[in-house]
Amino acid sequence: MALWSNPAVVAVLVMVGLSLARLNILLAIISATLVGGLMGGLGFVDTTQVMINGMRGNLETALSYVLLGALAVTISSGNLMKVVLFRLVGWLDQKRTIFCFLIAFIACFSQNLIPVHIAFIPILIPPLLHLMNRLKVDRRAVACALTFGLEAPYMTIPAGFGLIFLNLIVDNLRQNGIQTDLREVVAVMSISGLAMLCGLVVAVLILYRKPRFYEDRLESTTHEELKLQTKDYLALVGIVLAFVVQIATGSLPLGAFIGLMVMLVGVIKWGQMDSVIDEGVKMMAFVAFVMLVASGFGEVLQKTHAITDLVHIASGAISGKFAGAVIMLVIGLFITLGIGTSFGTLPIIATFYCPLCLALGFDTKATILLIGIAAGLGDAGSPASDSTIGSTTGLNADGQHNHIYDTCIPTFLVYNIPLMIFGVVGALLL
Repeated sequence: MALWSNPAVVAVLVMVGLSLARLNILLAIISATLVGGLMGGLGFVDTTQVMINGMRGNLETALSYVLLGALAVTISSGNLMKVVLFRLVGWLDQKRTIFCFLIAFIACFSQNLIPVHIAFIPILIPPLLHLMNRLKVDRRAVACALTFGLEAPYMTIPAGFGLIFLNLIVDNLRQNGIQTDLREVVAVMSISGLAMLCGLVVAVLILYRKPRFYEDRLESTTHEELKLQTKDYLALVGIVLAFVVQIATGSLPLGAFIGLMVMLVGVIKWGQMDSVIDEGVKMMAFVAFVMLVASGFGEVLQKTHAITDLVHIASGAISGKFAGAVIMLVIGLFITLGIGTSFGTLPIIATFYCPLCLALGFDTKATILLIGIAAGLGDAGSPASDSTIGSTTGLNADGQHNHIYDTCIPTFLVYNIPLMIFGVVGALLL
């Protein structure tokens, strides 16, 4: 079978092409799934049924996302985040560099310890624009700092969204015949965190360290009058319980549910409970469904045996591990740029990469690194990524920050280049 007539290749090209054409990614993946199934000999009905059955593989992850969305809405409804964040940055007066690194440090908590994802950005960033203008901070550096905090922690730390992503690697490797565990994945993926840290240092200390001038278009905001209330302390208890339960049990849905129930009882009024859940679902459900459908997409490609044929073609065409590592990472970058989510990309590429890595002679650790970084590549820099959209939403509150030129291009350069380098070198040395 020729490469361009392989159902898996055609399906991925259809998915990426439709995504780049700005078709909704959920519809793009379903369309690609139907194309792959039909080319593989399945009818419309059979393809749809196989896809639905395959969605079971990401049910736990999808439930975790929805519960964490509700948790984020509950936390952001009080003063806890506002008070903590503003006290952390309140002592800054002249240090642009420290400011950027502190923003990156704060953003890290949004993925693991207090899993609110991008919900903290509209709370924190717009009121700080006046301070950034006074410090003459280049907002491209702040965009890189925010993106670091939104991506590096989930790629390396097994808590919150990090527990979801790292367990996704474990589950998808096992589903494709490679046995590993969470501890091994965490150890290997620390390499990706180091790569992103290098990118952050380059962005803040070299590329965007010079003063940049902006107009003061927003009124300066002070939060000195904010004080922690009883419900904020209860929210803190809920956060701690959610964190402890997920670490003790290894179940993020259970931890999120217990933390959420504590907060709903003590933080949110009973009559507001439905609206909180609705907002949480709006925030996270789309990504959850993308991941469900992506899992079904992989199941369809497995059923058509297109993956086996593709691996035979690719392993014969790729000469050596170096070329194989580069090609796999470039393909991962291409897919994630189109989809905008590394979580949705991972189930798709794992279906291809696991057998290909085995055919090329990569061991388990190298396979973990290649798949993890290939999925993460493009999350920084994709116009459709939550990480870039969230950063732009906050930094452009006064209309002086461009999504493509001030967020997407800078984050693409400072993070995807080191991730590519560390991924290739690491895979060859492991």
